[in-house]
Amino acid sequence: MAELSTIARPYAQAAFKLADEAGTLGPWSESLAALALVAQDQVIQDLTGDPNVSPEQMARLLIDVLEGKLPPEVQNFVRLVSENRRIPALGEIRDQFDVLKNARQGVQDVEIVSAFELDGAQRADLIAHLENSTGRKVTVHVTIDPELIGGVKIIMGDKVIDASARAQLAALESTLRA
Repeated sequence: MAELSTIARPYAQAAFKLADEAGTLGPWSESLAALALVAQDQVIQDLTGDPNVSPEQMARLLIDVLEGKLPPEVQNFVRLVSENRRIPALGEIRDQFDVLKNARQGVQDVEIVSAFELDGAQRADLIAHLENSTGRKVTVHVTIDPELIGGVKIIMGDKVIDASARAQLAALESTLRA
């Protein structure tokens, strides 16, 4: 079977094109996020693999679960994805859509992994530094990992800046062994 990212790409691109032309990138992003969340549910995953559940029934189920939260265009998109039996790809479709949306809007997603909770000033300082260094607006997602011992690890796409105490100790150990 093809990679999930390969399967999701044309759907994400089509959704992005529709949303961009209509000026509804934000609402589409929110709808796709909600759909991806619903698609992660174990009951939905089980039904997706059930040959007794038709694509029409699956689409209706997703639309009904999110009743009133999906615009008609997104409902049609759900029907298409379901008809092609691509419900498991909804999370990847959302991710790829958001990458396209962020590129259009000049926004960079950044994940910060910190050893400790960041206070407001530390978070604001990191955001300002990242925006200055990338020249783009950044949206930051912070997670806590006590195993870092101290410091932070910053992940921007495929670029990783590891300024954690754990990484520095590993580098020191490597230097001492050489």
